[in-house]
Amino acid sequence: MRDVLLRLHASLRNLRPLRFTVAAERCDIALFDQLLDQFHYLGVGQLIGASVRYFVWDSNDRLLALLSFASAAWKVAARDQWIGWTPGERRKHLHLIVNNTRFLILPWVRCPHLASHILALCARTLPMDWEFKYAYRPALMESFVDCARFRGTCYKAANWMLTGITRGRGKRNGPLQRYASSAKLVYVYPLHPQWRSSLIPSSF
Repeated sequence: MRDVLLRLHASLRNLRPLRFTVAAERCDIALFDQLLDQFHYLGVGQLIGASVRYFVWDSNDRLLALLSFASAAWKVAARDQWIGWTPGERRKHLHLIVNNTRFLILPWVRCPHLASHILALCARTLPMDWEFKYAYRPALMESFVDCARFRGTCYKAANWMLTGITRGRGKRNGPLQRYASSAKLVYVYPLHPQWRSSLIPSSF
């Protein structure tokens, strides 16, 4: 019944401009976690290391979506080969990659192209918010899309690049911290033109 009452069908033109707010207060984080736990198929999950949580609102202050970003995955073959860095360069500069750990458009919201528009706006919004919170700007965003459930269409539409597929296992913060995972499509998005020189300074 609640979903029916709040159902929102609209064109992107009628929702813009969208507004991002950072969930920083305890009550905001509690609401963020509650919505993810209720409506995202992976639930809340655990944000590892540095992180930022976003609420996305329309021009009438209606909540449309949630996104979270956290520290990058420790080692991803498809991503690391695409970047072309050495293990030493990865250890030194991994903090310059941020991982889009969750992306949820609330189930009562129906709007064509909304997801890709939000992802495009993130590329402008995240670097400033990350720098404000952690005193440095990231160079690259990454995200993992479960290819058994999704095709990553919204990431492609927002010009994210597909670098390959994971092997179904992962490492988060170090070689001994393994976790089980299904195979994922690996998408990346550079945040500035000199992103590669930030990740591999020795090559320039």
